[in-house]
Amino acid sequence: MRRISALVCAHPRRILGGAAALLVLAAIFGAPLISILSTALSDFESSSTQTYHAARLIERATGAQDDVGFVVLVKSAEPVRKSRQAFDVLAEITRLLAKQPGIRSALDYPRTFDPELLSRNGREALILATFSTRSRSYEAAQRLRRAIRARGGRISGLDIVFEELTRRSRSDLVHAELYAAPILVALSLLLFGGLVAALLPLLVGVLAVLFTFLCLRVVQQALGLSVFALDLVIAVGLGLAVDYSLFVLARFREELASATADCARLTQAPEGSGGALGRPSPAVRRIAIERTLASAGRTVLFSCLTVACALASLCVFPLPFLYSMGVAGIFTALVAGTVALLVLPAALYLLGDRVNALSLRRSATRGREAAGGRDLWARLASAVMRRPGTVALLSGGVLLAAGSPVFQMGLTPASAALLPPGTESRQVEERIERNFETNPALPIAAVVEAKPTEFQSVYEYAQAVARASGDPRHAHLLNLKGSTWLVAITPRGDPFGAANEAAVARMRAVRSAHPTAVGGITAWFHDELESVAGNLPYAILIVALTMFLMVFALTGSLLLPLKTLLMNLLTLSVATGALVLCFQSGLLAAPLHFRGNGGLEPANLILLYTVAFALASDYGVFLLARIREAHDSGLSNREAVALGMQRTGHLITAAAALFCVAVAALCTSSILSIKELGFGAAFAVAIDATIVRALLVPSLMALLGDWNWWAPEPLRRLHARLGLRESGAGLPRGEEAQALSGQLP
Repeated sequence: MRRISALVCAHPRRILGGAAALLVLAAIFGAPLISILSTALSDFESSSTQTYHAARLIERATGAQDDVGFVVLVKSAEPVRKSRQAFDVLAEITRLLAKQPGIRSALDYPRTFDPELLSRNGREALILATFSTRSRSYEAAQRLRRAIRARGGRISGLDIVFEELTRRSRSDLVHAELYAAPILVALSLLLFGGLVAALLPLLVGVLAVLFTFLCLRVVQQALGLSVFALDLVIAVGLGLAVDYSLFVLARFREELASATADCARLTQAPEGSGGALGRPSPAVRRIAIERTLASAGRTVLFSCLTVACALASLCVFPLPFLYSMGVAGIFTALVAGTVALLVLPAALYLLGDRVNALSLRRSATRGREAAGGRDLWARLASAVMRRPGTVALLSGGVLLAAGSPVFQMGLTPASAALLPPGTESRQVEERIERNFETNPALPIAAVVEAKPTEFQSVYEYAQAVARASGDPRHAHLLNLKGSTWLVAITPRGDPFGAANEAAVARMRAVRSAHPTAVGGITAWFHDELESVAGNLPYAILIVALTMFLMVFALTGSLLLPLKTLLMNLLTLSVATGALVLCFQSGLLAAPLHFRGNGGLEPANLILLYTVAFALASDYGVFLLARIREAHDSGLSNREAVALGMQRTGHLITAAAALFCVAVAALCTSSILSIKELGFGAAFAVAIDATIVRALLVPSLMALLGDWNWWAPEPLRRLHARLGLRESGAGLPRGEEAQALSGQLP
């Protein structure tokens, strides 16, 4: 950290100038990333699965991204089979579709007389269309929506659903941060008491987000990233940057006051007169920067590395949705840490005590309020230290009880249910599910690669697959193109139910003399669950090992990393329990304007777990670093814990409040999965910063006593040799005194 502080103090204007130039570049080339990224069904597919292979074979044969991506539901006053008017309406809509650019096929009841295209009462009919690309399909929907509505029709389909998810995600990002920005400004003003100090963390947050966009724009050229990665960048990037800035800024103000007091003692001058103009001299500001980066800066470094490594665990999952989040998370944490450790200190060095400019209250009042906040945490620490066993038992019991709903958790796929209840495409999908025997737009698709001359063996395979599905009457054999054949079987009932999953397993077990792949929507969800479950142990190992190594490097203890792991797991269980109650059961359906779909999306849940675990480790690092610092200064274990709580309690609470605002802004999104992510992450941070860090962690540390700092002798020697302990100052105090006495005017 001395090298960074030397660089900051030697070239602050160059650092800020470079940041300004990079900001312009990020605004020009990074910001357009919002309109570039998109989402698709393949975001939740692994390229090694049969579902993915079957979809690519169909796409290659038909030239369309989805087999059936455009669906029109038409209502009729009379049974369609007997109504000439209904036939004419269906035929007219089909002709309108046939004139659209990119159309590949359109099927209706008047052409096929397929009973699956009619509802149970016969008064509703479906038209199934295929377009070359999702964008062509969505553009056709926009052009024809009014004409189709005039004829009693409504539009849906996979193309429309996923395009709406993409577009809503983009617009919701802007709205979410517009809601969060004024609240963050108000909270920052309340915390810092001055406009300059309040705006610095927000400026760092904006820089971190835009710089991350620029990095991802470069990565996007090589990797296809999901649009949902932007939610992570904006919410987590802004939250982390504000958190890191808060700790660096608060520590700088402390160290600047301390260095100014040292200056006053050495020169017999009043405090605050460190320079000829009444401002701290460069020497005073340099000492403050060195002390800040050697303490809070080192902690921020450990924190951003911990968060980056934890989020990197998402890259082990082969689903584009998750590895997009992993890539975005790595850059988000590292960029936020870099800006907080380089750009912010450069600004602080130039500002000096002007960081307190435009104060909304007097310095003395601010000092008393800050002291009052610390006194509150000192009293809480004292209360916890008096009865640590009781506090640990009660707080642990509350957390376990709050996490108990996790056993009722269900899993559901990404679908139209993620859209708001009033969305036309969602209403159509729900109506098909309710009124039709099945949804013919979502078949189980067995794809066969065989020459046309081998039709007999293909036909025998189709018969075997139809029998294995359990419903051979609804199987259709089609030649898509040349040597690509499709056996389409419409699933009965819930496409994602256990019966249809079992049918997919039986169909995949059918042997064929030709290459085959069984895909479709049912197989897609089955493969998604298998991909997540198969790679989950590796992600858990990476997260746990990263957290363990970082906490050990910071504290030199072998027990504290294990305790931190346990605390994080408790936090995750409580967050999951809250999601089950509030979203799966619909407790917050009215205030947050959604309708529960009976479960949680598995990939989104893995993302939430990783983010929440990383953030819980983040706050644990801040608390343990200050306790370690106090313990190294000679205090007993309980005294060190109490002092660490006193000095960081108000900061962690403030950081958590700011982060919760940044993340909870996602709850304003119209997409259910984004609401869940915002609520779950904010709730996990709130629980971790209050019950866990304020009560459970200090009480357990008090009970463990000196065992908190235990490690085998070889590891103790390794830790001492690496010199990873945090120091409270950049220079020994004697060297600082010499520097001050030699450089003051």
